[in-house]
This record gives sequence, C-alpha cells and structure tokens, in this order.
Amino acid sequence: MSLREVQLAPRPGGSPGLRGVLGVPDRASHGEGPWPGVVVVHEAFGVDDVMRRQVERLAQAGYLALMPDLFTAGGARKCLTATFRALAAGHGRAFEDVEAARSQLVALAECTGRVGVIGFCMGGAFALQLASPSRPGGPYAASSVNYGRLPGSDAELDALLAGACPVVGSYGGRDASLKGAADRLDRALEHAGVPHDVREYPSAGHSFLNDAPTGPRLLRPVMQRVLGAGPEPEAAADAWRRIEAFFDEHLRQEQARGTDT
Repeated sequence: MSLREVQLAPRPGGSPGLRGVLGVPDRASHGEGPWPGVVVVHEAFGVDDVMRRQVERLAQAGYLALMPDLFTAGGARKCLTATFRALAAGHGRAFEDVEAARSQLVALAECTGRVGVIGFCMGGAFALQLASPSRPGGPYAASSVNYGRLPGSDAELDALLAGACPVVGSYGGRDASLKGAADRLDRALEHAGVPHDVREYPSAGHSFLNDAPTGPRLLRPVMQRVLGAGPEPEAAADAWRRIEAFFDEHLRQEQARGTDT
C-alpha cells in the first residue's frame, strides 16, 4: 500500500492548484487491479494525519482512495466558511473539487470506474449530498455518511434522497449536535426505497471513527464534553466492518455482476 500527495486537475469554479492524497492498494495483497475507487471527504479540520490514515485504511481494504484538500486555496481559516456555504447551497467550489477527485479516479487505469464516496463530520454531510443524482458527479455507486448533518426539513431530506445511491450511515449516541439524526436518516432512506444500513452507537460521540483526537487542543475538552468527540475503538471497529461490507457489495459485487451480464 502506498500513500502519496498528488496534484489534481481543477475544474472550472474549483480550487486552483488543487491538491489531494491518494492511497493505492498493495498489489501483493489485492492483485494488480484495477480496483474500485473511493473519494474521501475530510473533516472540518482539514487534511491531517488522522484523515490521511483514513485514506490509508481504505487502500489497505483494496480501494483506490483519493482525498481532495478542500482547503487548498488558503487553509481552514480562509476556506471553511466558503466550504460550508457550498454545502448549504448544494453547489460551489467544494463540490467542484470533490468532482475533480472523482473524475481523476475514474480516469486512472488502476480504477474499475466504479466509485463510492465516504465523508467524516463536515465530509459526512458532503457524502450525503453526493448520494443525490442532482449533485456534481452524483450519484456515486455507494455513499458512507459518518456523523454528517442532515438537511433542516424532512421535505428537503426527501428531495435530496430521491434517486440516491445506496447509503451506509454511522452516528454516535453521545453526539448532542446530531440527536435523532440516525433515526431520521434511516426513515427517509426507507421511504425513498434506497438500499441502506444506518446505525447509531450509544457509547460513541462525534468523530468516533478517528483513531486520535482532532481539532485545536484548547477546544478538545469542550468538544468532548458537548459532542462526546473522540475515538471509540469498539464502535469504530463495528462501523468499519459495516462500511467495508457495504462497499464490497455495491462497489465490487455489483461491478462483477455487471461484467457477467
């Protein structure tokens, strides 16, 4: 498995000089490829070592994983507000940057052309948006939504999920900022007839899939108290098992069935 910094071809309206992190599966373990692709959308704290290890984990599971740096144009301090504005609008520079990553994955000879998306925190909200066919590049073959915020109203959520790709979602019961989100998402996906697997882990809080605390050190005690933020290894292990099984079904097995027909 290799992990390397890459330059991405920016799209009109996207970030100039767009950067990313690419994880390539180990050929000794996963053959010569091609492999399914996964676009990774990072947390609000940007591309850090924890997010790089999430890319690494997906590559170790046999996926060609590419994480665009949504803060390429000036870091989180300058880009965070604009990124959240794009998220609220459903279009904008951040979506173009994610689509640049998807397009680059599809163009790689090592990629089967079947691509999923996974997001964490802020990225989880992007992953949910990108499950919709109305978003740039959507719908993907599968989406993994991890403690991502939902649209404000049920009508907005229903509209977003109409025609959506399969969704696997994971939330923490101790996350006060997302109370009831897992149940609400589960009901909406069921209503939309979208294949899904959504679970809330009572012992976990926000960012429980991370293997180390993230964010400014001075804010971590507050985040832990209010959001229950931080690693929860037992819940994370189960969530990763579900994510990998879901991606295996919708990125590998569906590809194989399509090849056979």
